[in-house]
Amino acid sequence: MVPARRAAPEGLRAFGRGGSLDFPTLPMTPPPRETMDFAAQAARLLDDEAADAALGNYFVSNYPPFSTWTPEPAAGLLDRFERPGRPGVPLGIYLHLPFCRKRCHFCYFRVYTDKNADEVGAYLDAVITEARRFGGAAFGRRPVEFLYYGGGTPSYLSIAQLDRLFAGLSEALDLGGMEEFAFECEPGTLTPGKLARIREHGVTRLSLGVEHFDDGVLEANNRAHRSPEIRRAFAEARRVGFPQINIDLIAGMLGDDDRRWQAAVEETIRLAPDAVTIYQMESPRNTTFARQIRDGEGPGTELPDWPTKRRWTAEAFAALTAAGYTRSSAYTAVRDPALARFLYRDRLWRGADLAALGVSSFGHADGWHYQNESAMDRYLARVTAGESPVQRALPLSGEERMIRQFVLQLKLGSVRRDLFRREFDLDILERFREPLDLLERRRYARIKDTGPELTEDGYLRIDRLLPLFFLPEHREAPYL
Repeated sequence: MVPARRAAPEGLRAFGRGGSLDFPTLPMTPPPRETMDFAAQAARLLDDEAADAALGNYFVSNYPPFSTWTPEPAAGLLDRFERPGRPGVPLGIYLHLPFCRKRCHFCYFRVYTDKNADEVGAYLDAVITEARRFGGAAFGRRPVEFLYYGGGTPSYLSIAQLDRLFAGLSEALDLGGMEEFAFECEPGTLTPGKLARIREHGVTRLSLGVEHFDDGVLEANNRAHRSPEIRRAFAEARRVGFPQINIDLIAGMLGDDDRRWQAAVEETIRLAPDAVTIYQMESPRNTTFARQIRDGEGPGTELPDWPTKRRWTAEAFAALTAAGYTRSSAYTAVRDPALARFLYRDRLWRGADLAALGVSSFGHADGWHYQNESAMDRYLARVTAGESPVQRALPLSGEERMIRQFVLQLKLGSVRRDLFRREFDLDILERFREPLDLLERRRYARIKDTGPELTEDGYLRIDRLLPLFFLPEHREAPYL
């Protein structure tokens, strides 16, 4: 059983969403001995009717859970940066840009809505300084294969600010061989000039945080944009010529219903983006909606339930498939599998290293998880003082590294048995026999000689299923 560990601020949300969450510290204590029984833990994890099922984070973006990362190992991580890392392991960069016009009622990321131009400029200077120091270390002198601007809202920045940031990163890091540059956007922040400049910087995948097309639903959830801005931004992005445009949708937003959701899916298919990503609404404990649920009053208590969210998600993927899209993960469908690429997702989930830049951003360095300071003032102070901004870290055992890759790759719909034999010298069908048998009995997966494959029901419940594969002491730990 692991020792009690103190939780600290947040991490990541989606396959390709960057890593910078913002959450209240929760006590991390070892589970009672009786909870170590797999059957009992599985029953609790899969119970939609549990009293707290409406609250919490279910999206699994990493392993072990963020609540197990602590400040104590952070000093040891610095030695890791003085080594070049394992040969042949790809290196990517996640950069967090925490600025937004408004904070959505369901948002649990580290964002700020009150920063002026000077404060944004000071933050960009700090990020560039951090990038220079990282790029000067042995670990950071490797070529960067993929770069991800996440948020917050990267497109909140002005053209001049975007130019300043990219110039600084290009000077600090080896971006010459970069294969993918992903960039998150809020439609209402995009202008023709800004989109043109984003493309000039080499962005290959533009991810539009649409979430919904119904203006009433957008307003109820405190989204900053409205449907006319979505259509204008998408048309201009197509005109500019981005290689890949992704649209995000959320199933289960406040105010949604069958008619509105169907209309949103139909509008998405009409626009014909290169990829569509669909998330099921969660209510992490630091959100506006979660507070209302805890208090038992307010609009958050009217959010759709899990069966409804799963049904809407299934209907959306069925419609996308009928329109010619192909499922590429539990969350994403692509129009042309030969052209749609998600290097950030695929390489990270198969063990790539990820450098974290910016406040609350998290990364992975040669077998160590780590996360930067979670508050802007502390992050700026440490970078300005010439210190590392890393707040907490966790060195992974070989078994934890194997589990991490297994659960993340299962999100793709299947896991190849031969890859784990080659890299970890084990048989995943034997190692995970008990949870895989459970998934097969419940028709969430098919177990083949080549490895497990998810069914449609398995896709829809994937983030509730993955903790079944965690070590016993982690299965019911607070995720964040």
